[in-house]
Amino acid sequence: MEFAVCINNTNYSASLEVRKIYQVLPDPQTNNHQMIRVIDESGEDYLYPSSYFMPIELSEPLQQALASCF
Repeated sequence: MEFAVCINNTNYSASLEVRKIYQVLPDPQTNNHQMIRVIDESGEDYLYPSSYFMPIELSEPLQQALASCF
């Protein structure tokens, strides 16, 4: 499971919170378009500019704890 921190929510303030951790869903087609697929505040997955996020590496215990929240 991958996670990223939102660092910008310009034009998406209702959908994204800055400094919040989001689950990233794999979508190989988005890489070519500089987009990232995350589960946003609606609970659904949507595409956003990848520049709005920074990927983070989490320890295994933290990944497991967060996975139960998503």
